[in-house]
Amino acid sequence: MIIDDEKMLCKACQLVLSEEGYAVEAKSTGTDGLAAALEDNYDVILLDMKMPDLDGMEVLNTLRKEKPGQFIIIITGYSTVQNAVDAMKQGAFDYLAKPFLDDELLLSVKKAVDKKNLIDENIALRKELSDSFRSDKIIGDSPAILRVFEKVRKVALTDSTVLIYGESGTGKELFARAIHAHSGRAAKQFVAVDCSTFSSSILESELFGHVKGAFTGAEHDKAGIFELAQSGTLFLDDVANINLDIQAKLLRVLEAREYKPVGAGFFKKSDVRILAATNKNLAAMVEQGAFREDLFYRLNVFPISLPPLRERKGDIPKLVYHYLRHFCQKTGKHIDGFTEDALEVLINYEWSGNVRQLKNIIERLVIMSEGGIMDIIQLTSHMGAQLPYMNNSVPETLSELKALKKSLLENTFGRIEKAFLIKALKAKQGNITKAAKKVGMHRSNFSALMKKHKLVYREKGEKP
Repeated sequence: MIIDDEKMLCKACQLVLSEEGYAVEAKSTGTDGLAAALEDNYDVILLDMKMPDLDGMEVLNTLRKEKPGQFIIIITGYSTVQNAVDAMKQGAFDYLAKPFLDDELLLSVKKAVDKKNLIDENIALRKELSDSFRSDKIIGDSPAILRVFEKVRKVALTDSTVLIYGESGTGKELFARAIHAHSGRAAKQFVAVDCSTFSSSILESELFGHVKGAFTGAEHDKAGIFELAQSGTLFLDDVANINLDIQAKLLRVLEAREYKPVGAGFFKKSDVRILAATNKNLAAMVEQGAFREDLFYRLNVFPISLPPLRERKGDIPKLVYHYLRHFCQKTGKHIDGFTEDALEVLINYEWSGNVRQLKNIIERLVIMSEGGIMDIIQLTSHMGAQLPYMNNSVPETLSELKALKKSLLENTFGRIEKAFLIKALKAKQGNITKAAKKVGMHRSNFSALMKKHKLVYREKGEKP
């Protein structure tokens, strides 16, 4: 939009810009222009500094507050160029001194449009990545996982090296991607490398690249992963599997920000943020001489430990239903959910394979299910080999099914349920009301469970 009281100038600018494919509107007063700019979403506004009814600076300041996404180009006479410079300090993108050439107008507008497109693209990418990890991938609100989220939030904004510890299946790469997605490098490449899948000789070439003739079969120069990840983030998974020779080369990258391709007589500069992960005790490996101590300290700048799923049982129902929805959409099936006792089986399973194992099992259950609500009998049928307390045989009669269900609830969940109550009560010094609130239950339901397990605690001040 053009805001200028010179109607001939507005028409001339409209003609020039329209011929280049821009949709252009014009307003001949500052009041009309400001009202239109506040109502609609213009990408670029050409704004005259001197208008009879409203000063251009006043329009600029209002739009900067109310419509910060608009790019404003100031139009000014030679006598007020200094005012235009002042306007740029207040947030204007550029200025054109009257009279200006068509090419000057087109160049200024093109620069503004290009800049806006770049900003919009980056914002969209960050939102897409951030939403992906927040909503679709990393699920949970247990205290253990919330502590990890807080660490991710803090370290993402820095350029520090991060070492992520966690058992297999805890989602180390997902958290690495979350750090990248919330960092200043989010619009650049995220490259993940599983260090356990390559032999030592191949890994060196994969990481640092090689030059032609470096070894048999090297018929041309090859860019390494460090070069591909330039200005972005490199995630080294299973970093404990890197041998000592490559550890020394990786240390140089971290210390000097440079590396040498295999067979080369020169170094290349590296601007890559490194995130590493392991399911091993690197400190113990240092003691054993299997991992360089100096590299360990370089990687361990900001350690993050991911809790295993068995330590965040409160997140299991959310994960179960998240993957249930995911695989129902994928397969086109409609499954209403799980019975309470079936869900309890899933909550109290040990999950040695963590979230990855849970995801795989839910996928299998969806594939095998005919719809409706999943119950213990279906878990027995499709998960029997993975549930240690299940017999290999499936009940054949209703009475056998009821007996199995009663046995599971009494022997497996009874002990856990009682321990759950005792732990909550101890944490609140026997205060039933506070204990119930802590675990997210109504006091009456909490008291009923206490009665079921013959637990007697008295509120402070309550008569015996």
